[in-house]
Amino acid sequence: METIGTIIYFVGLIACIAGSIWMLVLAFQESILWGLGCLFVPFVGLVFLIMHWPATKNPLFVYVGGLAGLVLGAVLGPSG
Repeated sequence: METIGTIIYFVGLIACIAGSIWMLVLAFQESILWGLGCLFVPFVGLVFLIMHWPATKNPLFVYVGGLAGLVLGAVLGPSG
């Protein structure tokens, strides 16, 4: 069971990273200021997400699914 938990954890981690990068690419495609803001200014990513919901909902769902995988993998994985 620990091996399955570890695999789920790392798949979730990859999904979180992929969702974050996808969102950042969309921000830079909109404008360089949105991209830099998402990188360096807190909550600009959330504002971008709300203002561009039709384009950003899929990266958000990938990210949230990855978070679910992280939590599930941590619960099923080896206890440290």
